[in-house]
Amino acid sequence: MVPLALVVAAFLAYSIPPYLTLDPAQSRVPAPAGFAQHYWFLVAHIAFGSIAIVGVVLQVWPWLRRTHPVVHRRVGRVYVFGGAIPSAVMAATIGAVSPFGPVVAALDVVAAVLWLGFTVAGWRAVRERRFADHRKWMVRSFAMCMNTLMTRALSPLGFLLVLPRGGDKETLILSAATVSAALSLLTLLLLSQWWLDRTPKRASGR
Repeated sequence: MVPLALVVAAFLAYSIPPYLTLDPAQSRVPAPAGFAQHYWFLVAHIAFGSIAIVGVVLQVWPWLRRTHPVVHRRVGRVYVFGGAIPSAVMAATIGAVSPFGPVVAALDVVAAVLWLGFTVAGWRAVRERRFADHRKWMVRSFAMCMNTLMTRALSPLGFLLVLPRGGDKETLILSAATVSAALSLLTLLLLSQWWLDRTPKRASGR
């Protein structure tokens, strides 16, 4: 939990400050032509997403789940309704007009729809007291919540993979963004499924 919390804290410390001024000129994402409200959708996505990523870290903390189940339930409601659902809707909206090309746009929309679907499925499962299903869906929701963070982390690898092909700066940026977005989505889906399918080791008796 400590490495995860530190990575999330560093990601938020890097991502949030340019948007605190509400100045579109400080945005790290270029605004697409014909979508005047893009910046405000992006700000909303970041605000709700920040709530979601902090909430989901608390949700996957085993100690909190075991010792404070009431807190776990309350934070879960905040994560679902005050973070994941609105952030995923905003992500799908701005992802559809991504300035990094149609492939990245498609990947962003798919990731947002999966995040929304996994989260709603997890919430419905716990409402119906299907706790095993709830855990599975929320592990997948956690994975999709980390998609933006993982994409940023894989960006250097994306550039290393496309640099040998050459080309102008804009082409390299678009290619690297496509590679990192695809690797992020696939990696998170595979890792989450591996986590669910693994067989935990039994505690050895003494």
